Amino acid sequence: MALSRVCWARTALWGSAATPGPYVTRRLQLVRSGLAWGGPRSSKLHLSPKSDVKSLLTYVVTKTKVISGKYHRFLGRHFPRFYILYTTFMKGLQMLWADAKKARRIKANMWKYNMKFHQLSYRDMEHLRQFRRDITKCLFLGIISIPPFANYLVFLLMYLFPRQLLIQHFWTPKQQIDFLDIYHALRKQSHPEILCYLEKIIPLISDAGLRWHMTELCTKIQRGTHPAIHDILSLRECFSIHPLGMNQLRAFQMKALSRAMLLTPYLPSFLLRHRLKSHTTVIHQLDKALAKLGIAQLTAQEVKLACYLRGLNSTHIAEERCRTWLGEWLQISCSLKEAELSLLLHNVVLLSTNYIGTRC
Repeated sequence: MALSRVCWARTALWGSAATPGPYVTRRLQLVRSGLAWGGPRSSKLHLSPKSDVKSLLTYVVTKTKVISGKYHRFLGRHFPRFYILYTTFMKGLQMLWADAKKARRIKANMWKYNMKFHQLSYRDMEHLRQFRRDITKCLFLGIISIPPFANYLVFLLMYLFPRQLLIQHFWTPKQQIDFLDIYHALRKQSHPEILCYLEKIIPLISDAGLRWHMTELCTKIQRGTHPAIHDILSLRECFSIHPLGMNQLRAFQMKALSRAMLLTPYLPSFLLRHRLKSHTTVIHQLDKALAKLGIAQLTAQEVKLACYLRGLNSTHIAEERCRTWLGEWLQISCSLKEAELSLLLHNVVLLSTNYIGTRC
């Protein structure tokens, strides 16, 4: 018995003349094929190319954020002044890019629905108006940086003259207050010249009643009194005919009004007239859209920006007073016709000169 078991074991190890059964044959084939081609691959170890790329991108983004954070902390500790300029510039680029995307969306909707500028909502109209001014200044910087190595000079000029060359997105919070004060001081220099011209043309007004109202208005402003709404609206007829109509204004008066509107006065007379007309028309359209929206719907920043655009230095005036002044402006503006827009142009001076908190 023991001998037969030994013989059977030898046969199993060294082979036997007996043919193995079908089950054994199949097992041997599977084992041999496995030895020839390697073991079966585990599905857990397999990663698709998309997963590999996604994991790599996630890793790179995470590492970049970590390095960027360390770099910002290093600049903040060792170069605080430069760090403020750097962060302001980067935030400015992000805001400018966001403004460009929004402006593109607004223009696309205008094309899609066949809308005109005056048919837009107040915020869309104001966004397009401001973006056009901003992009004009940016294009000027792009043009002067075209020559070889001129970009280094442009960066130096941007650092030395940020008020003249940069838009508000790239100003620090302190610069925004300081620069707006400087701009208002510049436009306020033209106020006496504009008021003096109004006094000089009083004898040229044919209607006696209008002459009396103009004299009273000029006297009130010279005495430091803020004029009432009816004081200004009573003169609307004066500003639609000679000599105060938009088409009858003289060159030196248009230059003074251009400075009051923060527009360049160094242009020929016909271009000055065209710019004043277009600028006043846009403000009139904005006023109508704002009256439809309601001043109460505006944020504090929007109210201050709206007042500043219309001639009031709102940087140092309380929000409620700004809302009150803006309400007075809208009552006057929405009462005017297109032929009387010269009054709206002069209203930049008439309504803002003696308002509470603006006297100097």
